Amino acid sequence: MAIKKKSKEKPSVSLVLGSGGARGFAHIGVISWLTEKGIKIESIAGSSMGALIGGIYAAGKLDIYTEWVRALERKDVIRLLDFTFGRPGLLKGEKIIDFLKTLVGDANIEDLPITFTAVATDIQAEKEVWIDKGPLFDAIRASIGIPTLFTPFNHQGRILIDGGLLNPIPIAPTARDRTDLTIAVNLSGKGKIPEITKPGRKKPANGWKKYHAAILEYIEDVQEKFGAEKDDELGLFDVISQSMDTMQATIARFQLAAHSPDVTIDIPKASCTFLEFDRADDLIAIGYHMAEKTLGEFFENNGYGF
Repeated sequence: MAIKKKSKEKPSVSLVLGSGGARGFAHIGVISWLTEKGIKIESIAGSSMGALIGGIYAAGKLDIYTEWVRALERKDVIRLLDFTFGRPGLLKGEKIIDFLKTLVGDANIEDLPITFTAVATDIQAEKEVWIDKGPLFDAIRASIGIPTLFTPFNHQGRILIDGGLLNPIPIAPTARDRTDLTIAVNLSGKGKIPEITKPGRKKPANGWKKYHAAILEYIEDVQEKFGAEKDDELGLFDVISQSMDTMQATIARFQLAAHSPDVTIDIPKASCTFLEFDRADDLIAIGYHMAEKTLGEFFENNGYGF
């Protein structure tokens, strides 16, 4: 994709946020770098975790969400899971979505100050679906429906699952944008984890005590029930995690070849496993570092002068 505009002024950006489970916390670091530099994000397209982070940012509540996830511990993650049996998925996903609505609020996508598109997969029609209107968290819930982990989501009569199943880097929805640059964040990048100094874990402010109290209602032995029996075996979550990683990394390479963005920020796949949602600090720092490295060089080489 050719650069739409060369200028020494700060460009407007369409941001593509890929899927990749817990590595999606790196999107927060990328967004933080862009906003610190005063670069205007006018459009976001996201798949799975990219839809979650992108949607919350578009709603103007990413700071609140970031403070919460940086205080998360492993037991907190487990206690937010609402297990279901005899249904096409281990988790209903209602608890986490309801919690996030309480934490950051809900809105209709068309009322957001930033253009936003969440990508999901219609499992019956066997095609991707772009959701750019209606309740924000309906779109997010549809996009994060990891097969076998979350139950499918019925959205306006369509049975939808994780957007990363068909399009882990949804560049195509940004083709209609009139922005200067398209920046994609690929969560299945190759290479080593950068050696960086990570910020310390933030303690939750007093305002979060009621949320942590609510979390404590859920069971603590879930991980034992679904984990591996022996150290050298794969548990159920391990199989789901590694299967999704393998599939999405392969599809991501095809998507980047077919729809080349102006810049791609590669987050190393080795940064964490798919389900390590208690490692927000690490991933945010990696995302910021990779944005600094990739975008800093790109802007300097293309005459943007900042």
